[in-house]
Amino acid sequence: MSSQPHIVLPWVVRRTRLPLLSLRCVDCRSTSATTGPGRFRVNANHKLLDVWLLVRCVSCDRTSKLTVYERTPVSSFDPAELTGYRVNDAELVASRLLDAQFARRNRVTLDWTGAWRLVAPPAVLVAPSDKPGVHLHGAAGKSGRRPEPLTGTWPGRADRCAPAMRRTAGDGQDDARPYAARACATSAA
Repeated sequence: MSSQPHIVLPWVVRRTRLPLLSLRCVDCRSTSATTGPGRFRVNANHKLLDVWLLVRCVSCDRTSKLTVYERTPVSSFDPAELTGYRVNDAELVASRLLDAQFARRNRVTLDWTGAWRLVAPPAVLVAPSDKPGVHLHGAAGKSGRRPEPLTGTWPGRADRCAPAMRRTAGDGQDDARPYAARACATSAA
């Protein structure tokens, strides 16, 4: 784990519209289709139902059907779901379109280009003077020397003084104590 200060930003991906479908049109050979306003077609054959999602080619407006249910008994449908198919419920269109089994069964993929946006709050940066002992000037700092070590200004740092790298004193002689041990000695004094 890094000892450098970091910022955690919560972010959310929001859908701006339904994604396009990568589906080849049989008329114009275009590779994009859209659900448009989102419509289902329900067909009854005795006690069996077929449900399709209608999609439209982006280039030529040709309508195609994608199978949602095929030859399914009416008794196996939830009444609320069946009503949603009949009234073309927008939430039901989105849930079927984003369903992985639906995409696999109809051999389509989703094109999310322009269909989402990233929502993040503005970043709040902490000024270096707000936290003593923390240097945000890089490894060398402004003076060209290494920054001074943390002296226990963050919770839990003063008791974790493990041996680290050695540091040379200003006169060129090697200090026998490791860098972190000397930092602990100065913070305890």
